[in-house]
Amino acid sequence: MFDYSERPDLAPFACTSAASKGRKYPEESSDPRPVFERDRDRIIHCAAFRRLEYKTQVFLNHEGDYYRTRLTHSLEVAQIGKAIARRLRLNEDLTEALALAHDLGHTPFGHTGEEVLNQLMQGYGGFEHNYQSFRVVDELEERYPAFDGLNLSWEMREGILKHSSPHDLPTKILDEFLPGTVPSIEAQLINYADEIAYNNHDIDDGLKSGYLTLDLLKEVDLWQRMASKVRERYPGVDDKRLVARTVSALIGMQLTDICETTRDNLLKYGINSLDDLRRVNRVVVHFSPQVEQENLALKRFLKEKLYRHYRVDKMRVKAEHVLSRLFEAYVRRPNLLSPKYRRRIEQNGVERTVADYLAGMTDRYALDDYKTLFEAFERA
Repeated sequence: MFDYSERPDLAPFACTSAASKGRKYPEESSDPRPVFERDRDRIIHCAAFRRLEYKTQVFLNHEGDYYRTRLTHSLEVAQIGKAIARRLRLNEDLTEALALAHDLGHTPFGHTGEEVLNQLMQGYGGFEHNYQSFRVVDELEERYPAFDGLNLSWEMREGILKHSSPHDLPTKILDEFLPGTVPSIEAQLINYADEIAYNNHDIDDGLKSGYLTLDLLKEVDLWQRMASKVRERYPGVDDKRLVARTVSALIGMQLTDICETTRDNLLKYGINSLDDLRRVNRVVVHFSPQVEQENLALKRFLKEKLYRHYRVDKMRVKAEHVLSRLFEAYVRRPNLLSPKYRRRIEQNGVERTVADYLAGMTDRYALDDYKTLFEAFERA
């Protein structure tokens, strides 16, 4: 018989399916796969995951086939996360599942969409996409007769809720998930796998769009250092291959730095088990001080030169207008919602139900829905 057990060489501080705190709803199943492997597969097969294909990373989906979307970004985070987990002997299934799930609650139009919905939801609980990702897997997905949501493991649900990066600061931790305590090491590393992925791949997309140039990137010491090494190894390399190899070198360097710093922290704080991690209650996954400073300089550069580029800002204005008008229309006339969403109003309220509806939209669907409601000659 095929062996479905987890890797036998996992570190003592890794999460294991055997030690999982279980699922919210007990399930009778003869499925031999480990708990976290099943979690990963449930994420991949859910509707919210498929919709990430048409949700903005930086550039609107229709602006070009080359640019990253939330789906390709999530796959890249999973690849980086698994590479870190393998080196630290952490649970790769849990790491991959968390990476694939970390943006499930993201709005259309990237972080602009999140900011707009949060503003519109002031007075109604606000909107924060980590908590929305949690709600997607805990109640909004409809796949199983016995319960709403995906009924993921406790460790998955905690990791989704406590995902934290400069863009994603958790604001609401349920008592069930030990507010004020750090999550598993697998969950911690997703925060940095996410950052490594979007920083480096946004450079790639920014160069492809023409909003960034290699001359502009000379301002970034980290980029220049890595690019110089590539040129030394490949004299006469063309710009396209230079960019690809430099991005790869950056990711490799940051990944190695994360692993070495995390190993040092585990030794420094005497962490040999999950109980030790909870007792010490420190984030152990992070960059070394030097790489942290270099990374901050890179992020400042991207914010100034790419995320606030005037053409990206034009998209931001469009997104604000579209989502604001849709929100106002559906709150004022909830009868325009489908029966599926109208049934949720009694439990969640009109505003939260409308926010759920809008957050679940792809960029394309939001623009089409706007046309349907507000352009006179568009067929309803």
